[in-house]
Amino acid sequence: MEIETIDIARVLESDGALFAETKTHAAGPEGALPITAEMLLTQPSGNLFGLTQNAGMGWEPQRLLDPEFLILSTHGGMRAADGTPIALGFHTGHWEVGLLVAEAARELRGMRAVPFAGACTDPCDGRTQGTAGMLDSLAYRNDAAMVLRRLMRSLPTRKGVIGVATCDKGLPAMMMALASSGALPSILVPGGVTLLPENGEDAGKVQTIGARFAQEQISLQYAAEMGCRACATPGGGCQFLGTAATAQVVAEALGLSLPHAALGPSGQPIWLDVAARSARAMLRMMQMGMGTRDVLTDAAVRNAMVVHAAFGGSTNLLLHVPAVAHAAGLRRPVAAEWAAVNREVPRLVDALPNGPGNFATVQVFLAGGVPEVMLHLRRAGLLDCSVKTVTGETLGANLDWWEGSERRTVLKERLRALDGVGADQVIMSPDGARAKGMTATVCFPAGNLAPEGSVIKSTSIDASLIDENGVYRHVGPARVFITEAVAIDAIKHGAVGHGDVVVLICGGPKGAGMQEIYQITSALKNLPFCKHVAVLTDARFSGVSTGACLGHISPEALAGGPIGKVLEGDVIEIMVDRRALHGTVNLVGEGQESFSAAEGARRLALRASRADLKEHPDMQDDTRLWAALVQASGGVWGGCVYDASAIASQLARGERVG
Repeated sequence: MEIETIDIARVLESDGALFAETKTHAAGPEGALPITAEMLLTQPSGNLFGLTQNAGMGWEPQRLLDPEFLILSTHGGMRAADGTPIALGFHTGHWEVGLLVAEAARELRGMRAVPFAGACTDPCDGRTQGTAGMLDSLAYRNDAAMVLRRLMRSLPTRKGVIGVATCDKGLPAMMMALASSGALPSILVPGGVTLLPENGEDAGKVQTIGARFAQEQISLQYAAEMGCRACATPGGGCQFLGTAATAQVVAEALGLSLPHAALGPSGQPIWLDVAARSARAMLRMMQMGMGTRDVLTDAAVRNAMVVHAAFGGSTNLLLHVPAVAHAAGLRRPVAAEWAAVNREVPRLVDALPNGPGNFATVQVFLAGGVPEVMLHLRRAGLLDCSVKTVTGETLGANLDWWEGSERRTVLKERLRALDGVGADQVIMSPDGARAKGMTATVCFPAGNLAPEGSVIKSTSIDASLIDENGVYRHVGPARVFITEAVAIDAIKHGAVGHGDVVVLICGGPKGAGMQEIYQITSALKNLPFCKHVAVLTDARFSGVSTGACLGHISPEALAGGPIGKVLEGDVIEIMVDRRALHGTVNLVGEGQESFSAAEGARRLALRASRADLKEHPDMQDDTRLWAALVQASGGVWGGCVYDASAIASQLARGERVG
């Protein structure tokens, strides 16, 4: 229906009764500030005025000197008391986190602390797929982390910070902000996950209804019904082990969240309980004199990398874990370390989209989640269990508790009763995982088209394409696209065929803010012939992407990378050894002529970059600035951070040259 016509009177005129009710004075709060003469003589005026404002907002004057804690969240939208929407959020992931904020705040207040709450909401990568909004996605993470850090510092009387976040960019930004807390305690409350529809598709598959309809695989009615019910509950991150879920897992693996906090079912009592217990943990950390720097260490970062590998998590965490380490003042892990961890650590979790059984994230939670995986890793000697966590105890002590806990036993029984699924079907021992044919997760192919490397989630390659030695090989002609829009149009209308190699360039930081191209990879997964199509890109992938998709190709096309010299019909060879986690990507032919990778490198060196390379037409100055700053700070493999010292040094050198 169209919005009714609004005349100018309805814009300018108000109910006359409003004028007669207007006041200029109010009585103000009763009572007195609990201040002393010493406070008046020694405290900054901001601290004293803060007490005045706290009383003005209705806090009991006699409790104004209780310790103050800040609760930051990514909450978005506005809900009525009964949960119905007044104004929608950008996504379900932040729609319910205000309930967690309230639960933590009530717990703090009940324990004689003063809670403050602030928010910096976040966008949705699912909503911006294929749109100009995606050009702001990764850049937003750094902006949000800065805003959150500024909010933290703007309450100088805080004794600690609780962060509540769920999804792809808001949660990494929150971790980056909390990581800067240093001597003060901080704790992360993950916002949990959406439940599965009783009869429908998950939120990853449903994003392909356009491509499947274009190929006449589904009807309009089916698309409409599945699209309506995929988000079966109003809150939580997506049901698959994408970037949102993986970031929750990593936060817990870092020790920043309570044991078994990640992947909780949004909106349910067990989910709210985490917020209340996190508030208690915050107070305990304060009592013990623990700070965030006692939790975030180089060993904690490596533990997070190990758990990431065991889960088979999103490759986007290769950008976010180094950023968290940088924010904590720690050494950033490099690609070689990720490769070494993934060679050593078996994948133990069977979850969407990696398979083979494709269990949902809430089922992973009921099967035991992060601590259950960590029990297996501890037995294998792959974790440093001496690290401290936000419980105030070591990781080892936390795992001892988990192993004998009622929570562990009852939730596993609940999974079997609800879904007929055994916990060991979802989270396996190393021997069980090997028996299922599960392989390690992340591989970093290099070659004459990616001299500085690339990344592929090798577990997501269709098993039928892997030979008896665990090796995937693909040789095919290049189909080159400068924009995602042209590429998806070609896929939807059958212009990409069996054996092709889609080369999507100008999607890196300089070209498009390192856009995420899930609509491409999801379409290829769900169209019948497309498992035989490979993708090369200098952009990045969604955590739910599957297939032979190589992203993060470096250098990017607009930085002079050889990927920007590929011509239509060039023959490209891809090899990924899923057991050894070794891979290559090379130009090996032109037309009917074949040659070696070395000869391909020689010919690429003689070629100029394509004349049609250009940044995305909707690229904005905000993202251009982001790209320049992250390039000066270590680039993609450095986590796309802002390294203030490196940036200042480069600016100073420029001034001297000028």
